[in-house]
Amino acid sequence: MIEQIRLRDLGVIAGATLPIGPGFTAITGETGAGKTMVVTGLGLLLGARADSGAVRAGADQAAVDGVWIVPEDGPVVERVRDAGGDIEPMGDGRAELYLGRTLSSEGRSRATVGGRTAPAGVLADLAEQLVVVHGQSDQLRLTSAAAQRDALDRFGGAKIAAALDRYRAVWHDWRAAAAERETLTTEQSARAREAEELRAAIAAIEAVDPQPGEDVELSQRADRLANVEELRMAAATAHTALSNEDDLPDVQELLAEARRALERAAGADEMLRSHAATIEELGYRVADIAGELSGYLADLDEGGPHELAAVEERRAALGALVRVHGSLDDAIALLTTGSARLAELDDDGDRIERLTVERDRLREELDARGAELTDARRAAASRLGDAVTDELRHLALPDARLTVAVEPGPEASHGRDVVTIQLAPHPGASPRPVARGASGGELSRVMLAIEVVIAGTDPVPTFVFDEVDAGIGGAAAIEVGRRLAKLAETSQVIAVTHLAQVAAFAGNHLSVVKSNDGSVTASSVRRLEGDERAAEMARLLSGMADSDAALGHARELLALGRAR
Repeated sequence: MIEQIRLRDLGVIAGATLPIGPGFTAITGETGAGKTMVVTGLGLLLGARADSGAVRAGADQAAVDGVWIVPEDGPVVERVRDAGGDIEPMGDGRAELYLGRTLSSEGRSRATVGGRTAPAGVLADLAEQLVVVHGQSDQLRLTSAAAQRDALDRFGGAKIAAALDRYRAVWHDWRAAAAERETLTTEQSARAREAEELRAAIAAIEAVDPQPGEDVELSQRADRLANVEELRMAAATAHTALSNEDDLPDVQELLAEARRALERAAGADEMLRSHAATIEELGYRVADIAGELSGYLADLDEGGPHELAAVEERRAALGALVRVHGSLDDAIALLTTGSARLAELDDDGDRIERLTVERDRLREELDARGAELTDARRAAASRLGDAVTDELRHLALPDARLTVAVEPGPEASHGRDVVTIQLAPHPGASPRPVARGASGGELSRVMLAIEVVIAGTDPVPTFVFDEVDAGIGGAAAIEVGRRLAKLAETSQVIAVTHLAQVAAFAGNHLSVVKSNDGSVTASSVRRLEGDERAAEMARLLSGMADSDAALGHARELLALGRAR
């Protein structure tokens, strides 16, 4: 339930607070006063597309804030917390939920849910749980086959919902199996070529048997072998300096001599003993390096032109793989991924057979689920037609007869039914689809009757009607007001109206009042009671708020509304 809505710099409204509350709230006002902006602001809170043209002239941004009373637990609160927001518990199992939307004059939009910034899509998700909005465009939408089917499914409740879920599950599986089989069948030649190419590529890779990092290692070996003489000379020179086999002194001998000299004098100065130990360690290290160089020279002697040729030959084989696959790692990876893909391609024949069996099995199940859904819809259609016909008697259409036809149609994810709402407005008239045969006033009352009936099986917390009374007047308008009041017994109802006959049945009457100071047009919202409400009703009736005749009629309507 909406407790309150605050609007700032939205359209002609500079700033206004709408106290809503439970029951039936009627919103009236002069043309251009900003009644439409109330619905626009509510739409923004429900995730509607933001239009910078709605920002009040001269303002940087418009803002809409709303306070909802929601159950402390349930899907609404779960969605709010998923978005990072929270609620304010009231201590009686209910909680306050704060929603907000700002819209800049440059077109930027920002939404807040439960005190936290969130995408506008979260507001749209919550709207499905919180509010149903009906404007004149929604009356026209009722003429579409999809909207009529949705209305029937809502009325059918859990039985249709369960049948539709079962149908859709099989539908998606059947479509997937049929699509995959079609792909395998139509692309069979291309897939066979892919398998042959993949088989050849894998064979070529397996013949070379590349190892990870082998190309880098071979490159380094090739550089070494290509410069073997230079490497041998450098290693030999270093080895001779470290460990000379001739009579000339080498590094090891010089280090040994230095160590002995220090050890002889260490008795006079202990510090020299430490240096002697360091030199001794250096001697060991030099001996190790000399040995390693000796081994390095031996390896160089074993290698030669024949080894370089073998390395270059191996590099050429690896290079051929790299040219084909981009890198050696990609070629090695193809051995794994390509083998799996090849197994899949080689299984095409058996896969087509299995998919054919699965497709046919799902086809039979889909036929059964589709028939089950059609039966559920037809049973609900009969009840919906009778219930709406009864409602229309209370909406100044006493002789009208509404029927809901469920006929075979194209197969789709929603079933295989075409739902058509038909209206016979008077005895002897043949039922005609409301899309072609209903007037604007009749369409308004059919839509309202359907909502009243559906509310009994699929309750919605809040209904918003924007001029649902378009195209009607007199006794029909009184009955519309009466039925809105009845709907408000189980749901919150907000109606923007220009008819006193409708507003008379509201328990809460808000007036959007326009003032003009010569430069800026602003609007504010006031709750009307007593004489003020009677004057507004008189204005709606005759255009003259102070007419005695109109005031008398207004008070008569208000008494009728209270006595309903």
